[in-house]
Amino acid sequence: MAMGARIRTTMGIRMAMDTDGLLTLTQWLSPAYPVGAFAYSHGLEGAVAAGWVRDAEVLEGWLRDVLDHGAGRNDALFLAAAYHADIAALAEIDTLARALAPSRERLLETDALGAAFGTITGALWGDGVQGLTFPVALGHAAAREGIALDLTTTLYLQAFASNLIAAGQRLLPLGQTKAQHILRALAPLFTTIAADTSGGDLAALSSTAFLADIASMRHETQYSRIFRT
Repeated sequence: MAMGARIRTTMGIRMAMDTDGLLTLTQWLSPAYPVGAFAYSHGLEGAVAAGWVRDAEVLEGWLRDVLDHGAGRNDALFLAAAYHADIAALAEIDTLARALAPSRERLLETDALGAAFGTITGALWGDGVQGLTFPVALGHAAAREGIALDLTTTLYLQAFASNLIAAGQRLLPLGQTKAQHILRALAPLFTTIAADTSGGDLAALSSTAFLADIASMRHETQYSRIFRT
């Protein structure tokens, strides 16, 4: 086979693999995938009730902090650690993910999403590992399917932000155009965090998004609410 033909064949195989991985990820992280992510606001409902998030501008800043200084970056680290880990190490990573959940509802969120993801993904793709928190389950599944880590983390963060923006649309005067503007503005942050956390170094875990954590605690006793967290 000529050199040019070999290059075209290799590129074609790589593109097919990338396309397959992208299709799998978009299915896993779609609102239609039956994990119930739409039911969780990650404490945003509590923040709106407290008057801490009032409009689109504040919501964008809130999401930036949660992504870069809170659960977003930590979830990306757990996802990458699970991606690189063998089966024996998954339980230890998952235990740490549970221990660092700052409230009962945040633990419920990651546990319930992970359980649902493990059940449906195991049924469709096979060889599922049950009982893992969501980012750990996703990282393990992506590695098993040979999907690129950077793509997995980037799309996970986009889905995470999309879900919270959708929650914001139900809680705030936030239209579709402004909602999509926020998501587009956050896109560079998704790729930056994915690159920063690719090694899965759990020694880098940290959270200073304190109001988001407090909002999730306040939500536990909030009388009237739409979301589970």
